[in-house]
Amino acid sequence: MSQPNSRNPRPSLLGDLLAGVLADAGIEQRVAQASVVPEWPTLVGAQIAAVTEPLSVSVDGTLWVAVQSHAWMTELSLLEPELLRALNTHPERPPVQRIRLTLKRD
Repeated sequence: MSQPNSRNPRPSLLGDLLAGVLADAGIEQRVAQASVVPEWPTLVGAQIAAVTEPLSVSVDGTLWVAVQSHAWMTELSLLEPELLRALNTHPERPPVQRIRLTLKRD
């Protein structure tokens, strides 16, 4: 293995390259905001995660969530302020502004 020098630079880390591509494309903040989707179960807890499925985050910061039943939709709409606080705990991530609930289709 050769030593790094000016003619043979060290390889870049994939994460660093990807961050640069996202920043150059102007979507770095959108990708960061959308990270609430895979983090949903951790952020809202097992009980809510069991009856919901986060779908997407729109450009205006709306998180779309599919919900198992009308009863849960009502409950979650009442819990929206608490859910938004849980979702927006990472200060470096653009905040989710609102949650829109839709009935889950099987």
